[in-house]
Amino acid sequence: MGQTAPHVCGYLTERFSDDAFGSFAGYREAGGYETARHALNRMTPEEVIAVVKSSGLQGRGGASFPAGLKWSFMPTDDEGPSYLVCNADESEPGSFKDRLLMERGPHQLLEGLLIAAWAVGAETTFLYVRGEYAEAASVLARAIGEARAKGVLGPRALGSDFGHDVVLVRGAGAYICGEETGLLESLEGKKGQPRRKPPYPAQRGAFGRPTTVNNVETFCHVPHILKNGADWFRGIGTEQSPGTLLFGVSGHVVRPGLYELPLGTRLDEILFEYAGGVPGGRRVKGVIPGGISTPILPAGLLDVRMANEFLRERHTLLGTGGIMVMDETTCMVRVGCIASGFFRDESCGQCTQCREGTGWLDQLLHRLERGDGSDGDLALLGDVADKMEGGTICSFADAAAWPVQGLLRHFGDEFAGHVSARGCPLDQSFAL
Repeated sequence: MGQTAPHVCGYLTERFSDDAFGSFAGYREAGGYETARHALNRMTPEEVIAVVKSSGLQGRGGASFPAGLKWSFMPTDDEGPSYLVCNADESEPGSFKDRLLMERGPHQLLEGLLIAAWAVGAETTFLYVRGEYAEAASVLARAIGEARAKGVLGPRALGSDFGHDVVLVRGAGAYICGEETGLLESLEGKKGQPRRKPPYPAQRGAFGRPTTVNNVETFCHVPHILKNGADWFRGIGTEQSPGTLLFGVSGHVVRPGLYELPLGTRLDEILFEYAGGVPGGRRVKGVIPGGISTPILPAGLLDVRMANEFLRERHTLLGTGGIMVMDETTCMVRVGCIASGFFRDESCGQCTQCREGTGWLDQLLHRLERGDGSDGDLALLGDVADKMEGGTICSFADAAAWPVQGLLRHFGDEFAGHVSARGCPLDQSFAL
């Protein structure tokens, strides 16, 4: 996306065009930290959790698990330290929303973290930032310093009896650390490999202590929910999926960028009204709706509302909201090659289905793309993808299989055409 300006229309991003919003003074002038002050001084942790539960806020990191319910899993009778972890390891290809939230609204994130920390009883937040996000890390480090200097963080946060600090941690560029237990392993200085569950992080998380993990966008919604109320939040989006989502639109569109829209907005509306459609008079061929790990949709199925309850009916998912658009010149076998190569390189290698399956998918797809594939390879490709699902420590193998399954489901004829033509018949497609 580079420096493409965001196109926004929602409460999370409405002040992003204000250069002062990213500073402590600018955020306070906009009413920032008053909601956290009220929560820490006038509300119990149980009351905060109850509001978030009632709002229906779902995690925005891809799994869509109810945030308030997740917070309620933290033990209340444990006398040792508890932790909050902010997953800012945004590494899903097609997703770039958290980067913008960190770079342009760092104090909004810190306010959400402080409220969440009070709710779950965490003495420290570990803010784990993707290693490649150098600018975001720099902005956050400055914001954390401002918050400490102004008494927002520290032994008496915002004049309350609650002590809290935020520790910034830089990742090292591993996609698997976006999985919450892989992140916890990395946070502890170990190799980033997902843990077997149970125990879950709320039982045994960072450094063996109870821990709650959510992503950047999830925490950014929290101050707005506490300020405006659960009913206000439920009035946006759909009944099952309330609130807005930051959709990152990239690929073959006139206006790529970031769009904050209510959940349930139709995919074709996002593409053609907000992002301006496909340039050059070409037609759309396929769209990945939620980042590279979500199954693709063909042009004929884009009249779908962007919320999981509707996307599941079309055998795909919302994911991180990273919408990737491909026009009619695109070779879908090459799309599969790119996806499979990514997952092959990023597998942590713990589970056989993932370690071996990602390699087989990549090998078979490249064989088809070169024109060396057979009908047997097509059958084997589908068989390998199907056998990768559901039997591994984390969902990485599933995420690697889903793009291939979606491509075969909707573009199987194109894959078969690569076999019969002994190569790619789409001479205008991007090159590998």
